[in-house]
Amino acid sequence: MAAGAESVIASQPLSLYHRHNVATLKNVPNLKERLVSAAPVEDDSSFELKLRPQRLAEFIGQPKVKENLAVAIEAARSRGEALDHVLLYGPPGLGKTTLATIIANELGVPFQQTSGPTLQIKGDLTAILTNVRDKQVLFIDEVHRLQPALEEILYSALEDYKLDIIIGQGPAARTHTMDVKPFTFIGATTRAGLLSSPLRSRFGIVLRLEFYGHEELRVIVERSADILGVEIDRPGALEIASRSRGTPRIANRLLRRVRDYAQVRGAGKIDEPTAQKALQMLEVDRHGFDEIDRKLLLTIIEKYQGGPVGLNTLAAVLAEEPDAIEEIYEPFLIQIGFLNRTQRGRVATQLAYEHFGITPNRRQSSLF
Repeated sequence: MAAGAESVIASQPLSLYHRHNVATLKNVPNLKERLVSAAPVEDDSSFELKLRPQRLAEFIGQPKVKENLAVAIEAARSRGEALDHVLLYGPPGLGKTTLATIIANELGVPFQQTSGPTLQIKGDLTAILTNVRDKQVLFIDEVHRLQPALEEILYSALEDYKLDIIIGQGPAARTHTMDVKPFTFIGATTRAGLLSSPLRSRFGIVLRLEFYGHEELRVIVERSADILGVEIDRPGALEIASRSRGTPRIANRLLRRVRDYAQVRGAGKIDEPTAQKALQMLEVDRHGFDEIDRKLLLTIIEKYQGGPVGLNTLAAVLAEEPDAIEEIYEPFLIQIGFLNRTQRGRVATQLAYEHFGITPNRRQSSLF
């Protein structure tokens, strides 16, 4: 934090909680080290694979999404056709990849996965499309990051199951059209607004995933603990769930860390006191905030008197990319009412002030 910001903070009465956080804001982990980041980290993949549900009936939460998919899958099976193309969008860590694999399992068809940034040249996508099998599911994560030239290849493949290949160069170049077997394309994105209109229009099923409630996450934590062979009681599972920011990926990650604490410092069983002590040691508070969340909110409150402050300005102060703030940090803070987006910028809410034990001045109070 800049020296000017620290002097502003030091000039006001601080609660003990507030003093502690100001002291620790100088050593903020980067995004990939965040325990409560919904973005996947390297050691998540093998762990998540073990816990991932395989059938729609096993998938917890997202009732509207499940109901829509159940009807569409049953209809496609009864007609013997490929399922309509599916777009899954919403914040990271909510189960988009899991749902894509479940769709393939429910249809009983092959599944192939790639991502938008991985596909760099036309030949990459052409090779995949020419080798798709009948009714196969092709899943592209981060589909909003697909290059425009590759999107154009997709259009005819998605709409007419045909692939236009250009052979040769210059005046001698000619177009050869190949048939592609009917397949289901599933795209996943955290930024649906960045999809081009032509691509978005080719999805027959568009589904948004929402943050999970505490009870849904409690069930997920108990299921994961059972798979891992960890003894956990209901209050202990709920304590982890309530600090998981509405995100199953974070809930499972916290469960791993609390399990370690219970085995080393406890009796091996996760109960409420054990979970509380473990999460306190991990500096994950009762709202699921870590140092970066606290830094973001305190920057708005102290350096910018509660806001409004522009996204680019906030990104510069926090030394973060604007996209990371908008996609990773803000959605949950907005969802639970600690942050507002306005036309003029970001504004901290009354709940944010109360959380840090800070009394807003008259100008700040007028923003609420």
